[in-house]
Amino acid sequence: MGSTRLPGKVMAPIGGRSVLAHCIERLRHHSGLPVIVATTDLFDDDRVAAEAARLGAAIVRGSERDVLRRYIQAAREFSLTVLVRATADNPAVDMDAPRRTLDLLRQTGADHVVEFGLPHGGAVEAMTVAALETAANIATDPLDREHVTTFIRRDRRFFALPALAPGAVRQPRLRLTVDTAIDLAFMRRVFARVGAAPGMPSSLEDIIAAAMGVSMPAPAPSRSSTAFDIG
Repeated sequence: MGSTRLPGKVMAPIGGRSVLAHCIERLRHHSGLPVIVATTDLFDDDRVAAEAARLGAAIVRGSERDVLRRYIQAAREFSLTVLVRATADNPAVDMDAPRRTLDLLRQTGADHVVEFGLPHGGAVEAMTVAALETAANIATDPLDREHVTTFIRRDRRFFALPALAPGAVRQPRLRLTVDTAIDLAFMRRVFARVGAAPGMPSSLEDIIAAAMGVSMPAPAPSRSSTAFDIG
């Protein structure tokens, strides 16, 4: 809830459902995986926890800034050995990406897998919990701890594998995330055009096609940090 550019964005409505609801529904629709909402223990994020509970997602609450530690907490509470990281401001996340990245992680023995070429806001990251725990013990830069996987992807002690997204959804110049009010207005127009109904999320291909018929928002201001924007 504490986004500086768009406060409360994860609870903002798109087509009658919160951004968070879109994310949870899409992430578990094809993957068959449980969704854990790892939010902060701040009072403002009580709304996030309540929405997650309403949608049947598991909940973990922890540090506001040390998000890496929050992921470790989730992994330990649910006895995970691998997990997928997805951010809650991507209401058009690719429903097939969790399984694709997890399969590649297991097939290659990588510590981390992320796909490139998807629209901005379409991708997820798969990783081993062992790699996360190692990073948590080594990384000292606050940005690495806030952005979870930057240290794993940068440090040569890890096997971080970049993968190319499938051609049908390869639209890297398309922005389908919600960072600003302009993004939110754009995504509302896209979802109105695609007509997604609760329980029947539209494919990323259909969302891309709908987005191509909507006027694009102005580019968001560049960030001053080295944060990795998934997708």
